[in-house]
Amino acid sequence: MTAIDESDPRLSSNLGAIMMAGGPASCRLGNIRSMAVDLVGHFSTVVPCGNLPREELRRDVTKVTAGCLQLAIEMLDKRRVPHDDELVGIGEAATQWAREGIPLETILEVLHEGFRLGWLHLVDGAGAGDLQGMAQGGELWIAMLARATVAATESYISELKVVASEHHTASHTLVTALLAGRATPALERQFGIEIASEYTVIALHMPAHGDESDPAIDPRVPARRKLRRLQAELAKVCGRKPLSLLSPEGGTVLIPGSGGESGVDTLVQKLGAAAEVPLTAAVVEAPTEDVPAASERAHELLDLAHRMRGVPKVYRMSDLVFEYQMMRPGSGREHLVGLLDPLEKTPDLIKTLDVHVGNDLNRQRTARQLHVHTNTVDYRLKRIAELTGMDPSRPSGLRPLQAALVARKLETP
Repeated sequence: MTAIDESDPRLSSNLGAIMMAGGPASCRLGNIRSMAVDLVGHFSTVVPCGNLPREELRRDVTKVTAGCLQLAIEMLDKRRVPHDDELVGIGEAATQWAREGIPLETILEVLHEGFRLGWLHLVDGAGAGDLQGMAQGGELWIAMLARATVAATESYISELKVVASEHHTASHTLVTALLAGRATPALERQFGIEIASEYTVIALHMPAHGDESDPAIDPRVPARRKLRRLQAELAKVCGRKPLSLLSPEGGTVLIPGSGGESGVDTLVQKLGAAAEVPLTAAVVEAPTEDVPAASERAHELLDLAHRMRGVPKVYRMSDLVFEYQMMRPGSGREHLVGLLDPLEKTPDLIKTLDVHVGNDLNRQRTARQLHVHTNTVDYRLKRIAELTGMDPSRPSGLRPLQAALVARKLETP
């Protein structure tokens, strides 16, 4: 649609008011205050109640509606679309509603519905002789709606950026304080973010996205894009509740309360899908005062999962409790590593033992994974028993060999 040209002589004030049904069209808008109240009352029937401003803000909606009606009357009388500085009231209201958390789509839906109803009221009773007035008035009406939409949207987005920046700063400060064990009621009051009594601490690792290895692309660009997608999904799923310190490689997420196993698993799956990379996570729940220790434990579990070459998924202490207990170097771990020394000259034997244990001692699966015959698996297991003196087919031999495999992986950089 062609934009209104305010220099067009048809729209100049010396032509007088837009006429309709034998009189100035503006007269059909009636009493501004009364019509504004009627329009606001109607909005609740077309906009979901949960998205409407709360009661004290309904007064502001009425005020903005009355302001739009006043501008519309002047526009029809003077044949001039309102200037941007005359739409400041709409922008100021949108700014306030952005800070109140009212969705932009709700604001625009109310705005457009108001203009639609106003136009229907304006042309009600118009006859065949009013076509010219309707055409001229309609062009002005649409131009005013376009400018009002831009004013509301620009103000809303501008304020939303400020709010997001403030929240990011507050969240960053609070999560840093929580991880350092320095979260206080004073911080809670300062930033308006409630400190929970307990948190679910998630340590995350994000591998590189495929685009990061593309020689034609600066790897920092897809890395930042990956991080932004994950952060957007985190905000979408959890709202403003989660606190996070994240980089393109991963970081820490704090979720107030107990996330529950299925809830955390689902969250990590959604975050991985958004980032388009398989995520590895470790989860520890703790009361607020123990968050620093819980974070350290979660990242230890995450590091342990990598050292054990675990598949990308959510790990908990119950998944790695045995390995976790063996993490600290010592003579016992050195002794376990030494149990596999007789196999060092035959790497196939160590690999076979590792795969066989990982497959819950299933010979067929082990053979398929190693691309060998089951007889070869049996032969290798027999050689392991001969060289180490521990038979992996018997519980008495399997237990120390499993522990030795874990110790060996922990010793490997």
